[in-house]
Amino acid sequence: MNDVLLALEQWRSCRVAVVGDFMLDRYTYGNADRLSPDAPVPVLAVVREESKPGGASNASLCMRALGAQVTCIGAVGEDEAGSELLEHLHQAGCDVKGILRVPEVTTTIKQSLIGLAQHRHPQKMFRIDYEQQMALSSRIQTKLLAQARKALKPGCILCLEDYNKGVLSPSFCKALIDLARSRNIPIIIDPAAIRDYSKYTGATAITPNRTETRLAAADSESSSSDVAGLSQLGRQLLRKLQVQALIMTLDKEGALLLERGCKAALIPTRARQVYDVTGAGDVFVAALTCAIGNDLSWRLAVQFANYAAGLKVERFGVTPIHLHEVRSALHQEHSDHRGKLRTMEELLHDLTLHRAAGKRIVFTNGCFDILHAGHVSLLRFAKAQGDVLIVGMNSDASIRRLKGDNRPINQEQQRIATLSEVQCVDHLLMFDADTPLDLIKAIRPDVLVKGADYKQAKVVGGAFVRAYGGRVALAPLVRGQSTTSIVRKLKDGPST
Repeated sequence: MNDVLLALEQWRSCRVAVVGDFMLDRYTYGNADRLSPDAPVPVLAVVREESKPGGASNASLCMRALGAQVTCIGAVGEDEAGSELLEHLHQAGCDVKGILRVPEVTTTIKQSLIGLAQHRHPQKMFRIDYEQQMALSSRIQTKLLAQARKALKPGCILCLEDYNKGVLSPSFCKALIDLARSRNIPIIIDPAAIRDYSKYTGATAITPNRTETRLAAADSESSSSDVAGLSQLGRQLLRKLQVQALIMTLDKEGALLLERGCKAALIPTRARQVYDVTGAGDVFVAALTCAIGNDLSWRLAVQFANYAAGLKVERFGVTPIHLHEVRSALHQEHSDHRGKLRTMEELLHDLTLHRAAGKRIVFTNGCFDILHAGHVSLLRFAKAQGDVLIVGMNSDASIRRLKGDNRPINQEQQRIATLSEVQCVDHLLMFDADTPLDLIKAIRPDVLVKGADYKQAKVVGGAFVRAYGGRVALAPLVRGQSTTSIVRKLKDGPST
């Protein structure tokens, strides 16, 4: 994931035109603690109701959460649900001028009944769909195509979100794909669960799940269940549709990436405690689209999309995953693998992510030769001054110059291992100079911490930190606690 993290440092806003079936999800929450007296069915005692954008609407919000500028193109009814849906999208910052209000269209509503048994986690009990599956008139399609011509400018991406509700008819799909190809604009398809995929021919990439792949390839549910079999089905669709890439989502197994002229690649995902998979596909497509808009390779784009969708399944309902959440989770996972010791290059990379998340950086330093209560008190005090504590640790050679040839008592690797187990320490950095001034200048901490045996004016790097608006904090001393006194006691006895 390190390559994805590096890509996120250079992340920029991209422009996406989302065309497809814009729907409204409604949720009715309540307690399901009893059965009906006249039938063996649960009774839902309603507590509250809410609505959220669904379908292409949810994908649009997911792209907005990842920093994209989104133009929505589609059709909804002149009804209350249509007004509510447009307001949700507008409030999220989407451009909704391309969504037409059409009298003969009924806005699709998916209403879910959510029960809490004994007031525990919500569970979906039942879903009611209000929808009509009818192709839009040629007049409406012509108007939508005109909206697409306005939106599809150089540097844009076209994303078709097809739920088979009537907007993306074969003729309209062909017109959109031809338009985008004529302008050298990538086309990402989130296909419907249909048998005939011919209307997607000529797109850049398509993202069916395994069930949709089998359906489109006329394959039975019982066969081609392994990766080799699925790859073969995917290759058939890849050639037939003349797309550059087919990304088959495989739930907890990750995604299968098939590129024209390349070997199949199974991109694994991190196993997660699944809570609700609703909307995970929208997050995946949104993340993939934004990654391609940031010029990531297909492999890195799929890795990023896998990770974003994985965060979604740990949450209930259709919930966009924000860019800072993906960045923070990836960074934490990467840090867990590496331990706490950093090179300066690694640390500066980490600091970019920390600061992007609005975290305050604290720095302190020392030899930490024999870890004692005074050290622990200093580190706790330092961590309390901000969010991320960086500890600079003198190298063995540096300590010998400062303390004499009989020090350090514990070598570098021992001191690193010990200090890494201190919970409040986030990152460790070894330095060989006699002072940490160069580190402080490179790190530019918000807070510089030293023990109260120093005067403010004498703290190395203090003037530099205060000059750019940082501050210096002096930690209270723990009486009688120092490595020198401990060494003396061991040498001369406890009475010293």
